Amino acid sequence: MTPNQLPEHRKISPPPIQPNLSISELIDNTFQGYNAARLREACSLFASEYCNSNTLIGMSVAGALTPIGLGPSCLVPLIKNGWVDWIVSTGANIYHDMHFALGYPLYRGSPCVDDCDLHRRKIVRIYDVLFEEKVLLKTDSYVRDICRSFNFSEPIGTARLHYEIGSRLLADFPERAELSFVATAAQYKVPVYVSSPGDSSTGMDLARLAAEGHRIIIDPSIDVNETAGLVYWAQSRQMNSGVLLLGGGSPKNFILQTEPYLRDILELDVKGHDYFIQFTDARPDTGGLSGATPSEAVSWGKIKEEQLPDSIVCYADTSLCLPLLVAYACQNAQPVKPTAAYDFRLQTVEQMIRDTKTK
Repeated sequence: MTPNQLPEHRKISPPPIQPNLSISELIDNTFQGYNAARLREACSLFASEYCNSNTLIGMSVAGALTPIGLGPSCLVPLIKNGWVDWIVSTGANIYHDMHFALGYPLYRGSPCVDDCDLHRRKIVRIYDVLFEEKVLLKTDSYVRDICRSFNFSEPIGTARLHYEIGSRLLADFPERAELSFVATAAQYKVPVYVSSPGDSSTGMDLARLAAEGHRIIIDPSIDVNETAGLVYWAQSRQMNSGVLLLGGGSPKNFILQTEPYLRDILELDVKGHDYFIQFTDARPDTGGLSGATPSEAVSWGKIKEEQLPDSIVCYADTSLCLPLLVAYACQNAQPVKPTAAYDFRLQTVEQMIRDTKTK
């Protein structure tokens, strides 16, 4: 390719940064290469293709995001603006999200501290976030108290559990509801799933209740069917399906396995997700799912082959990328009416199973 064949509109020539530069202008004009360019592409794709009523958006939440306040600062605006329709999270992110609604403070600290001294002082550390041990104990007590009041006559999925918890947070702490993405998700009827329900403090609280005779049975197959049902509902209506993957781990796999489940297990005619954005620091060459690329996902049928150009991996920390993505969307996209997928998730499963039986 000769210089004359290079596209003029892609010439790297950013203007000097000025004091009044907006987030949108900063990203569009100065994020010109490497992972900065991937973040620019992700922001542009999200604002143009995700933030509309024709795309069903699933979001996975992994890593310690809520302890640093990304719940109220980022996840809540995504929910309120209708830019996320269903969520798969680690249990830890849901548990630590509740601290904010309950009014229990977490503090900026330093990773360069004496952990033995912190333990003696009953202070807990998540890298450079510090909080008192009693924050955990009081949150556990609240979770157990409200779960004791639940009277489920049959096994439930995690979306039902988190809807009930979020609704209680809304009722008990309305003045702090917007500090919790779990409470806001309940308000806007966004289903919140956990792919490994026993792997968190909430799971341990439920285990204690079970030992005491108040057993809440979580059935993972309900979550598998509901998440797949939502994707099938969208695709059967000629809607697009986009995934926003914050980190990797079990939530990433759970959100992407919807397509192989629909195609390989239920033998339905589906083609894969349309849009893929991931923020991760995981390498692909170790074979782990966290670092698996969109092109690898194509081989599993998780992503449409023809949509690979709209599949973006930014190798950077979610704590850096997510606030910029949300700010960019707020400046470049319009809110859309929330789908309230929690209210019709059971109907999507019925449709999915009905279509499976007619094959």
